[in-house]
Amino acid sequence: MPLINIRLARRDVPTSAQQKAQLIAGVTELMHKVLAKRPESVVVIIDEVDPENWGEGGEPVTAIRKRRQASTSGGGCE
Repeated sequence: MPLINIRLARRDVPTSAQQKAQLIAGVTELMHKVLAKRPESVVVIIDEVDPENWGEGGEPVTAIRKRRQASTSGGGCE
């Protein structure tokens, strides 16, 4: 039984139930096509991670997002 774990960072606009259903269906289909796995045996788990619970490059994601948002909205001081 293949077990696929998808981890998504929570966003301001949440991932909808429909989007999650599409991910589950798409990953299941991919496992069937690429590895010839029976679709009914494929298990897909979606974990949503709060941005304050992970980081990138030694920096919390919340800080990275704030900086990126400020630079794209013209809020930067240069």
